[in-house]
Amino acid sequence: MRSQATYYGANGWLLEIDGLRVLVDPWLCGSLVFPPGSWFLKGVLPHPFPIPSQLDLLLLTQGLPDHAHPETLKELPKSLPVVGSESAGRVTKRLGFETITQLRPGECKEFKGLKIRATAGAAVPNIENGYLLFWSTGSLYLEPHGVLDPEIESRKVDTLITPTVDLGLPLLGAFITGATVMPDLVNRFQPQTILASTTGGDVEFSGAISHILKAEGTTAAPEEIPKTCSLITPQVGKPIPLPKGSN
Repeated sequence: MRSQATYYGANGWLLEIDGLRVLVDPWLCGSLVFPPGSWFLKGVLPHPFPIPSQLDLLLLTQGLPDHAHPETLKELPKSLPVVGSESAGRVTKRLGFETITQLRPGECKEFKGLKIRATAGAAVPNIENGYLLFWSTGSLYLEPHGVLDPEIESRKVDTLITPTVDLGLPLLGAFITGATVMPDLVNRFQPQTILASTTGGDVEFSGAISHILKAEGTTAAPEEIPKTCSLITPQVGKPIPLPKGSN
């Protein structure tokens, strides 16, 4: 069975791996409002997406609304198992999800043959999660802010889902560091495929700080990507085959 990934924009993905359908950090409907309110920062999707059918797992890297989007999560069946960071676990518990596994960096969970290892992700302000996923025909690393856990050993990972730019605020610096981390990611994991994430999907932002968000970096320089690796900027809603490899 072919493994594939479908991008929904922002941080959202549907992973179809080893017969499982895993929904990652979905924002599929409604607006996105960051505390303290829409006057500060509000995001609007160009169009809503239908909730994917026959889901097996909800995987959340963070508890912030651009990863654990409350309006989207309310539309999901509450019987859907959840694996997430501690903050994501608190959000899904409040929303009534029945089976929740909270992972700290370094902890692992096996779900129907899928091995999930949490890694240290962004500090926003508490440390959130990235994930290493291993299944019978492949492996994948994802982290939405461009943070690489120094505790992860060097090993072969077939696919990376990561931002490929640095994004930040003047004076406060970058809070997404995908361009900066790219050389280390490539050296650490020697991937076959890199899927650009986090900043795509044509989301429209408004609010007090929307005009000062700025891209500080660009897609990783070609010389940073080995010739054996494909760097893909995904089209929203179009499935991308994942390479086969070892887990």
